[in-house]
Amino acid sequence: MAKKSLGPAMVELVAAVEEALNGSAKGLIVGCSGGADSLALVAATAIVAERQDLPARAVVIDHGLQDDSAAVAKKAASRAEKMGLPADVVAVTVVPDGTGPEASARTARHAALEQVADALDAIVLLGHTLDDQAETVLLGLARGSGARSLSGMAPTRDRFVRPFLGVRREVTEAACAELDTKFWRDPHNDDLGFARVRVRKKIMPMLEAELGPGIAEALARTAVMLRDDTQVLDTLAEDVLPEARLTGPLDVADIPKPPALRRRVIRRWLLAQGADEPAYTHVKAVEALVTDWRGQKWVEVPGLRVGRRSDQLLVMTD
Repeated sequence: MAKKSLGPAMVELVAAVEEALNGSAKGLIVGCSGGADSLALVAATAIVAERQDLPARAVVIDHGLQDDSAAVAKKAASRAEKMGLPADVVAVTVVPDGTGPEASARTARHAALEQVADALDAIVLLGHTLDDQAETVLLGLARGSGARSLSGMAPTRDRFVRPFLGVRREVTEAACAELDTKFWRDPHNDDLGFARVRVRKKIMPMLEAELGPGIAEALARTAVMLRDDTQVLDTLAEDVLPEARLTGPLDVADIPKPPALRRRVIRRWLLAQGADEPAYTHVKAVEALVTDWRGQKWVEVPGLRVGRRSDQLLVMTD
């Protein structure tokens, strides 16, 4: 990318990347789809990498879900290179896992990006914006999810970092305009068969029209506040049930009374016993063995059968 003064959108994006990295990275991988968000992230990362003398490259994942996916991936890599980073295309096989096509593709994509990052000892930057965060929170609300889900996407999780969660989507598109670069528009983003697309195309505009501007910012702000609260409660649950006590039965007397903390302790114990992502209803059913014990035999949890004997919760093996 030719050196020139940065426009206001790019100035905002570069600042967001620098703040997210906070001087801690050894190398950078940018997950690039060829869309406006990821190309703008490539451009901003190229500038930051040069300033901080960090190795950086873009990785385009070819999910193979569309007939022209290989050509789209190749074009995305070409545009990423014009933005200033070398780019690789990695083909993956999306295996349906019962979570839906979007989630299955995300699982395959993240696994591939993490594998590349591990090999290069790098962190992975993803281009999700404030709008994406708002949509995630709204979808969680519609499902009746708890605070963990309503916390939205984490700014940092393991090797993954999302610098643009405080940036509107319009800024990434403005950055591409400033850089005079075209970007790919995924046809899936116009397919109203996807709940997220309906939220983006119909629900969010309706909320803005009926309730006034600032809905996306309010939802994203809610995610930040809930994430902070959730982290505190999760830390308290770890204090109540530390790693050393995760194996074996759980003494009922050790389970705290406040419901928010009690359910976290139970969920933490269930996961340690091998439960497969127990839902709220599963945790509530096990909680009833503590708060409403009437001699019931057991509770079915994904991957486990949990019962109570005397004053202990335990995994039933027969």
